[in-house]
Amino acid sequence: MTINAADEAKTAKEQPPFIGEAEHDGVRAYVLSGTWTTRTVALVDAEMRRLETRRDSEPVVLDLAGVEKIDTAGAWLLERLIAAREARNAEVRLTGESEEATILLGAVRDASRRGGEVERPKPPGLVIASLEAIGRTVYTIRDDFLASMNILGSTIRGAQLKLGRGHAVNLAAIFHQIDRMGVGAVPVVVLMSAIVGGIVAQQGAYQLRYFGADIFVVDLVGILILRELGVLMTAIMLAGRSGSAITAEIGSMKMREEVDALKVIGLNPVGVLVFPRLVALVIALPCLTVIANFAALGGAIVISWFYSNITPTAFLDRLRVGISLSTIFSGLIKAPFMAMVIGILASVEGLKVGGSAESLGRHVTASVVKAIFVVIIMDGAFAIFFASINF
Repeated sequence: MTINAADEAKTAKEQPPFIGEAEHDGVRAYVLSGTWTTRTVALVDAEMRRLETRRDSEPVVLDLAGVEKIDTAGAWLLERLIAAREARNAEVRLTGESEEATILLGAVRDASRRGGEVERPKPPGLVIASLEAIGRTVYTIRDDFLASMNILGSTIRGAQLKLGRGHAVNLAAIFHQIDRMGVGAVPVVVLMSAIVGGIVAQQGAYQLRYFGADIFVVDLVGILILRELGVLMTAIMLAGRSGSAITAEIGSMKMREEVDALKVIGLNPVGVLVFPRLVALVIALPCLTVIANFAALGGAIVISWFYSNITPTAFLDRLRVGISLSTIFSGLIKAPFMAMVIGILASVEGLKVGGSAESLGRHVTASVVKAIFVVIIMDGAFAIFFASINF
C-alpha cells in the first residue's frame, strides 16, 4: 500500500466535520461533530465563513460534545467564528468541550489576539529624548577618548610591529605616507592659503581705508595668518584630505578582515597601520603650515599692492615691525598637536568600521567632522593659553 493510499484509508475512517443547528434554552446553538483536523476542516470552511458573516447580535452556544478530534486548524476556525461574533457584541458560550480542546482553544485565542494587538512602545517625550541623546553622546565621547588613549599610548611606546617581540620603525612606510599626505597636499594648500590671505588683506584694507590706516593691514594679515589662520586652515584641509583617507583605508582593511589577519600572523595593527600615518602627519603638518603661511602672505602682498598701493618692499618692512618670533612659533607649536588629533581620531573611526559599505561611509564622515571640531576647539584653547602667558 502506498503512502497516499494509507492516508486515504485513514481519512475514510474519520468522521467528516459537521455543523448542525439546535436550540438550548431559547438560544441558538451550533452543534459540532466529527473530526476537526487539518485534513478535514476544508469541508466546513465555507459554512463557518457564512456563520461569521451573519449580522445579528444574538447570543450563540457552540456545542463541542460531538467533536471526536480537533487540532490547531480546527481550533483556528472556531476562534475565527468566536472573534467575528464578539466583534458584533454577540455573546458566545462553549459547552461540551474536552480538556484537550479547552487547552488548544485557549492557546490559539492567546496567540491570535496577542498578534493582532501588538503593544507598541510609546515614543518618549521631548525631555526624555533630549536627555537620552545627551547620555548617548557622553558615552560615545568616553569610548572615543579611551580608544584614542589606547592608540596614543601604543604610539608613544613605539612602533611595536611585532606583538610583544621588540620594536621596529618602518622608515619606508613613514616616508611613503609623508609623500602622500605632505607632498601631495602642497598644491591645494598653497592655492587655498593664497586665496584666503588675499581675501583677508582686501577686507582689512577696505575697512582701514576709512581711517587712512591702510598700512596697518600688514599687521592684521601677519598676525592673523601666522598665529591662527595658517595652521588652522592647513589642519582643516588635512583633516578632510588625509583624515578621511586614513579612515577609509583602515576601515576597508577591517571590512576585508585584513586587520584580523595581521593579528593572526603576530603583527600589531597599531604599529603596522597607525604608527606610520601618525608620524607622517606630525612631520607633514608643521611643514605644510610653513608653506601655507608663505602662500597666504604672498597672496596678501599681491592684493595689497594692487588694491592699496602698498609695495612688496613696504609690506615686508612693516611686517618685520608688526610680528615677532612668538607670533611665528605660536602657530607652529599647535601643528604637531593638531596632527596627532587628526591621525588618532581617523584611526579610531577606521577601526570601528563594521562589515558594510554604509558603516564605512558613516565612520569616514564622523572622522572628518570630529577631527575638524576638535581642531577648532584646540586652536581656541591654545589662543587662550598663549594670551594668558603673554606669548
